[in-house]
Parts: sequence; structure tokens; C-alpha cells
Amino acid sequence: MADKVIALACAAGMSTSLLVLKMQKAAEASGKNYEIFAKSTADIDNMLTANPKPDVLLLGPQVAFMKAEVQKKAEAAGVPMDVINMQDYGMMRGDNVLANAENLMK
Repeated sequence: MADKVIALACAAGMSTSLLVLKMQKAAEASGKNYEIFAKSTADIDNMLTANPKPDVLLLGPQVAFMKAEVQKKAEAAGVPMDVINMQDYGMMRGDNVLANAENLMK
């Protein structure tokens, strides 16, 4: 079982799959046991009520317009959330995105 669960949400859950792989490699390189996955924004409600629910939720920059709505749901579920930095997303900097997720989980 993973020590932490990091969920990413994007338009279809597909475009973040490469970023998930880069984040997993960065986590493994630093000896961390994280479950990292990407799903569609349509699955956010299910993710926030799942057992276990994620330790952090990150939105892809292409769905940043949903931040206010998702923030309310995430706060109600006790899950920190933020939007992935557009440059980190575009350059697939999994280590930077992972570091941001870890800061949110503190």
C-alpha cells in the first residue's frame, strides 16, 4: 500500500499520463512509495469520496477554470488541491510537480 496518494485531474485523464510516469520516476528515485494516477475531471467527486481518498488533488492547467468549484469540494473533503504549473506541465517536469504536491500535503 502506498504511503501517499496523488491524484491528477484533466479534461479526459489521458494527457496527464506521461506526467504521471515522470512523477512516479521522481518519487521512486527519492525512495518514496506514492500512488500517482490521472483521471478525468468527471471523476473528481468519486475521487474525493473514495476510501481511501487522495492525499492531494492536482488539476491540469487546461482545466484551471474549474479551480474555484473543485477547491470547495476538495476543502469539504479535507483534500488539499491546486492547479499544476503550466510550464511544468508543458515541459513534463514530473519532479517539480511532485515537489508541489508534497508541499501541499504538509
